[in-house]
Amino acid sequence: MLKIVVDTDVLFAAFNSPTGASRRLLLDILDGKASLLLSTTLMVEYEAVLTRPRNLQQFGIGVADVLAVLDELALSCVPVAFDYRWRPSANDPDDDHVLETAVNGNADMIASFNLTDLAAAARPFGVTVQRPIDVLRRLK
Repeated sequence: MLKIVVDTDVLFAAFNSPTGASRRLLLDILDGKASLLLSTTLMVEYEAVLTRPRNLQQFGIGVADVLAVLDELALSCVPVAFDYRWRPSANDPDDDHVLETAVNGNADMIASFNLTDLAAAARPFGVTVQRPIDVLRRLK
């Protein structure tokens, strides 16, 4: 089974667009078609970003709805502890915990819209970075 780390931008898009590739990827993960690798630091970022008042307003949902989805992800994920810190590796320090989750979890790929910066940082570790639509194609 494909082991995936989902960047926060993809999770944001999944909440923001009910018909987009990010939402389909999230649903496929929840259906067990891929293994989601998840660290505590990444989960904290998901919650912090997705529960911002302006984001909730944009999504048209409440905090409880976001937390319910995050709880489902936590129940179905493969937890990743950090044996090693790989900082700084990415151009954007906010991407380091995504990369660290992927490296420490032995991920096959990272789903992200940030291909340029994150892909360059992940390449030395043998982890590919692809857009959600490309990850979905690989799952098929």
